[in-house]
Amino acid sequence: MKDYYKINEISKLYGIGVDSLRYYERLGILKPRRDTNGYRLYDLKDMYKLTVIRDLRKLDFSMAQIKDFLEGQCVENTLSLLREEQEMLDAQMEEILRRKELIGRRISSLDAAKRESGSKTVWKKIPERRCVRIEQYITRDEEMDFVIRKLHRKYEDRIQDLGTQTIGAFFAVEDMERGIANSYESVFFVLEEPGECDFVLPEGEYASLCYRGRYDQNGERVRELKNSIEQAGRKAAGTPFEIYRIDNRDTMLEEEFLTEIQILLEQ
Repeated sequence: MKDYYKINEISKLYGIGVDSLRYYERLGILKPRRDTNGYRLYDLKDMYKLTVIRDLRKLDFSMAQIKDFLEGQCVENTLSLLREEQEMLDAQMEEILRRKELIGRRISSLDAAKRESGSKTVWKKIPERRCVRIEQYITRDEEMDFVIRKLHRKYEDRIQDLGTQTIGAFFAVEDMERGIANSYESVFFVLEEPGECDFVLPEGEYASLCYRGRYDQNGERVRELKNSIEQAGRKAAGTPFEIYRIDNRDTMLEEEFLTEIQILLEQ
């Protein structure tokens, strides 16, 4: 084994760019000697430090933290660093498990939506749903996407993953009564975690109808659902809204979209 290695050899050995090695030198973490031609030469101590840097950077330790550790390395500091590393790994594992659970729920939801035939009214008993929303008049799909992003930004500390979020919208009732489809007055997210909310979709029995394809058919679908409610001798207790079960977060094919219209019923 050689006593010294040149910068290109070290770069290949550790998979660290030459620019990064020079940066570590400017920070004073590495102090390679120079040969008679001015080329950097790295010894075994430098290689040990690079191993520490590589391992700690994987755990998102800052370069300042790494420098402090290397300059004051002793058993107590090593123990302190290991405990901190253990806590960070525990936090990462918790986040991984949380993400795994969210993805599992989304897979189950998409699998069920994929099998949904739609076009038939069903009656559902649904528990209370706590929601946040933005009230904004929307008439185009592009506006809907913008408002969804806006709502997500407002609550991104509570809703980290938009891809697994349950999203809905309330129809603009006056437009619908005039025969104008695909028109909305607000967008909402159904919250999974406890905390403050803007409004509650109450527990109760809902009339539900799913449809596939473009959103401009929703006016006709709402009329179908209202007719089914009337024919069943029931009465609506709330205004209709949509839940997007398969949308442009999941597919680019409009024919694969699955949208569910719900209306709360009187008891």
